[in-house]
Amino acid sequence: MSGVLALRDIEAGYGKSAVLNGVSLDVADGELVAVLGPNGSGKSTVAKTVMGMTTLYSGSIEWDGRDIRSAPTWRRARLGLGYVPQVENVLRGLSVTDNLLIGVQDLPRRERDDRLAEVLELFPELERRIRTLAGNLSGGERRMLSLGAALAQHPRLLLLDEPTSDLAPSAIDRVFEKIAAIRETLEIPIMMIEQTVAVALEMSDRVCILVRGGVVLERACSDITQDEVGKIFLEHTAAPSASG
Repeated sequence: MSGVLALRDIEAGYGKSAVLNGVSLDVADGELVAVLGPNGSGKSTVAKTVMGMTTLYSGSIEWDGRDIRSAPTWRRARLGLGYVPQVENVLRGLSVTDNLLIGVQDLPRRERDDRLAEVLELFPELERRIRTLAGNLSGGERRMLSLGAALAQHPRLLLLDEPTSDLAPSAIDRVFEKIAAIRETLEIPIMMIEQTVAVALEMSDRVCILVRGGVVLERACSDITQDEVGKIFLEHTAAPSASG
């Protein structure tokens, strides 16, 4: 399958420490692809590699058919890659408003206001906290803010790195509901790195499972069960794993 985002035979890591070993992965228009795997399998490194935040040893990264291997991170964001990291995904010393608008400061005032209104329509809970410092929000609210800040930049694809990690169960449910709403409302493709296997399989089109930095399974979610994914995880839990 070819997609708007295509990774081919990616070998990448940090400095001289290799993490990904021959990873190939596509995300097509309108598709939600879940990237699953045991802890330390290299899932987050995939997203960071897409954004140009790792050392790419070999392989290609194509965005809309264009090779972006040499593009800096800021350029990839300008091209439409919206990245929400697992940690440090909001600026705690800034207000909700400033976090939402920090990526669109170069736009005319009216367009910035329109972007803010669009985000708040999707996240009305943020409007009630609009002047609050991000550091004073709950964990769930900060995660909503990180999603909203990415959407304010009108991305053409979202890269979500464990959007529900370290959240209370009620907040996890709300985040998944928002991701589903984003997909339904905006119809943009999403690559979601996630640990909550059951929900990820339920809401995604395809699943890609990583183990020790390599793809061991890629399949339509309708053709795999949670038990099958669990068995793959268990088979590799005791084996040495890559970091990331």
